[in-house]
Amino acid sequence: MKFALVNPAWDFHGSIYFGCQEPHYPLELLFGFEQIKRAGHQPLLIDAHSDQLTLAQVKQAISKFVPDFLVIPTAPSYLFWRCPPPELRIPRKWFAELDCNAVKVAIGPHSSATPAATLRKLNCDVALRGEPDEVLPKLASTAWSQVEGCCWRSPEGVHIAATSAVTNMSALDALAFENYNVEKHVHRHHVFQGEGRGAELEFARGCPWACSFCNKTLFRNKYRERNVEAVLQEVDRLIARGVTYIYFIDEIFGVGRNVRRLLEGLAERPVTIGLQTRVDLWNEESLDLLGRAHCISMECGVESITEEGRDELNKNCRLSTSRLSELLIYARRRIPWVQANLILTEHDRREDIREWQTHLKTHGVWVSEPVPMFPFPGTPDYQRMFGIPDDFAWERAHNYYTTTFREKGYSDIQEPRPASLEELECAL
Repeated sequence: MKFALVNPAWDFHGSIYFGCQEPHYPLELLFGFEQIKRAGHQPLLIDAHSDQLTLAQVKQAISKFVPDFLVIPTAPSYLFWRCPPPELRIPRKWFAELDCNAVKVAIGPHSSATPAATLRKLNCDVALRGEPDEVLPKLASTAWSQVEGCCWRSPEGVHIAATSAVTNMSALDALAFENYNVEKHVHRHHVFQGEGRGAELEFARGCPWACSFCNKTLFRNKYRERNVEAVLQEVDRLIARGVTYIYFIDEIFGVGRNVRRLLEGLAERPVTIGLQTRVDLWNEESLDLLGRAHCISMECGVESITEEGRDELNKNCRLSTSRLSELLIYARRRIPWVQANLILTEHDRREDIREWQTHLKTHGVWVSEPVPMFPFPGTPDYQRMFGIPDDFAWERAHNYYTTTFREKGYSDIQEPRPASLEELECAL
């Protein structure tokens, strides 16, 4: 069987999307490619975003390949499954234009949270809940009712899986990148000066915490690590092809027992790294090791400068704000860019935030402006406000977000006047 794995050329015009708009490695498709090949099928990977391909160019390649399955994600890269564009405008357009008599398969956060709505909006045949890496090849050889997380349409109606697929991380061997244009990718995620060639990798998936705002519950939830040697092999292959910086897309870097071994291996290699983490996972000794591993970008979720605010967000942080500040400042002495991220909560007074920002910026630590959080369907916040996600969960969340923050103000990296979800999806 033939599988065409397509990362569309993403366009975020009019969206409330607040993730990075640069191309990133579509790791979900890269891992899926290897699993499909291992199962004896023939995969084709096309990254229209990174390679700047038009729909017409991709359609021509698909026509030559004649796939049995066409797979398109509903969000750009695993890195942004936690904060995806709420609208399905782009995957809808690409599924429609690439119509090739193949089984159309949607993967991503929308498929995981609202599979029935995803099937309807995208007019696709299958929507996979959870992580697709291992289950994609099963679509060709296993009854769909037996495939983890598989939801599909048939003449009898819509069939919804009760659970999501969870990948066995030990099954993810080192990516060879022979099928990917590494040299075309220049973006260094979360690095704001200097030169080099970037890439994205993952060491672990999931997170042992359950912060109320975090959109990972229905996919990439359980914390798991990959084999350290496999990750280092990927690093070596990327270095050999000119990569000088690697950003780890892990939900929470620094949790597992094998992080030290990974950092020690990275310290021996001519490559810099970036990551997102919680500063309360680190101490002075481990931050020293992070510096020796050539970390140049460390993004830390602090969320609230008050213990009450962090408790409300279910951060389960046991350190005081004063101690968090100490660790951030200590990290900055070893890492060129350290950023603390904040979320708007009712427990944080603006004057206190300004004072804390000024204090940390004096020591070289960048502190974000508090951002308004979108209640992504599947997050604890969404369920607290609206209950279990239904087929109109994204519309409900989008309307709440735009109504609430239209006057209060959006993040400075968002569209100042976002369109409604219905407008973006052509009133589907």
